[in-house]
Amino acid sequence: MNKESTLANGPTVVGRLKQAVQASLPTSLQKRQRVRISFDIDDTLACQLHHCDVEQSRLPDCVHRWLGEPLRFGTRALIRELRRQGCSIWVYTSSGRTPAYIKRWLMLYGIRVDGVVNSDRHSLALAARGLSNAPSKLPSAFDIDLHVDDSEGVRLEGQDHGFRVVVVHPEDENWARQVLDAVAVVQAQLDWQHSFKRPAPAPQTARAFSS
Repeated sequence: MNKESTLANGPTVVGRLKQAVQASLPTSLQKRQRVRISFDIDDTLACQLHHCDVEQSRLPDCVHRWLGEPLRFGTRALIRELRRQGCSIWVYTSSGRTPAYIKRWLMLYGIRVDGVVNSDRHSLALAARGLSNAPSKLPSAFDIDLHVDDSEGVRLEGQDHGFRVVVVHPEDENWARQVLDAVAVVQAQLDWQHSFKRPAPAPQTARAFSS
């Protein structure tokens, strides 16, 4: 079976949960909240060749060695599906890769990202908040709803600092399905929260009565 075919399977348990939440909302509140999702690079999107299969490209290998790095197999299909669901795609790395380099690298595979957080931007966000016990990543500082990483340490930081993390290991061939399931849970949570943010009733206009 093609590894990408798992993305086209029927709704999972969390998918059905999301559908149930959507169905329970009033019609006026069923407009979906856009999920902003970020991806780590090292051992998440860019994996060593002996850890996982990589995406194929029409460009020569020498071009990729000069302009980028191997991209984990399944990334393109996953990003297409996330875009179809209306998600905003970001990259969040603790490395010093520049935003220009990251965007150029992913564009070699036809992938566009909406934002990039690297070590410099991360440090500025921590300094602005005066954090002494600084986490290695702080997605909530950039309104990121879900972060995808290979590190269990980042997941623990998420518990301490209040941001959502899904951990995917380099050897996991079903990593894309794991990400989609996590996005479905976050989407359901956002929709549920949105259901309580009902607009305040319009003020009643005063009526003038004449005798």
